[in-house]
Amino acid sequence: MIETTAEADVTYVTVDRPHRRNALTPDGLDALQAAIEECETPVICLHGAGSAFCAGADLDVVADLDHEEATAFAEQGQRVARVIEESTAVVVAAIDGAARGGGVELALACDLRVATPNATFAETGVRLGLFGAWGGTHRLPRVVGEGNAMDLALSGRTVDTEEALRMGLVSRISDDPSEVAREVAASDPVALERLQPLLRQQGTAADRERAEREVFAALVTRNAGTLRDG
Repeated sequence: MIETTAEADVTYVTVDRPHRRNALTPDGLDALQAAIEECETPVICLHGAGSAFCAGADLDVVADLDHEEATAFAEQGQRVARVIEESTAVVVAAIDGAARGGGVELALACDLRVATPNATFAETGVRLGLFGAWGGTHRLPRVVGEGNAMDLALSGRTVDTEEALRMGLVSRISDDPSEVAREVAASDPVALERLQPLLRQQGTAADRERAEREVFAALVTRNAGTLRDG
């Protein structure tokens, strides 16, 4: 269900279940978590096989869950999203085709979301009597703002790539999102590893600025020779 290929400084992680629009089962979530955790390159490119990015949770699985099992499945999806978000690699979601429900939520956990013109996005759970429970209720407002998050989550409507870009759900539009992953991988890997958590860091402005100063000074010391030559 999860295929991994490493090339140079980018690991390509593919959700490979096209007959189910790459919907994820518990086993699929476990495999995705392992693929992210085992990555040794500075950049990961996450994408889906076939005509969809990811349809989220496999609803055939969800329909058979009891209360305890549903809680565990939500916790599992939340854990995988945290693993993506906290990875020391820069994770680029390469979105082509449909991203739905949990697929949107996994994309929200990535550092960059790069979509093709054919991509579409929807938090469709509310139309099924559900909602996104893989961290979407806190990541979606953070990424697109509370107003847009309310609109998307409460209506369940589908947005295209252009609208997703305007609201900040998409970082960039590209015919080949993997090119953006390679572009990021061309940067200094240590700088990438130190910068990424700073951009995500929560806390007071003073705390964030202190951490920023410390990382900046460490990188200046490390790269002094390169800076002089450049």
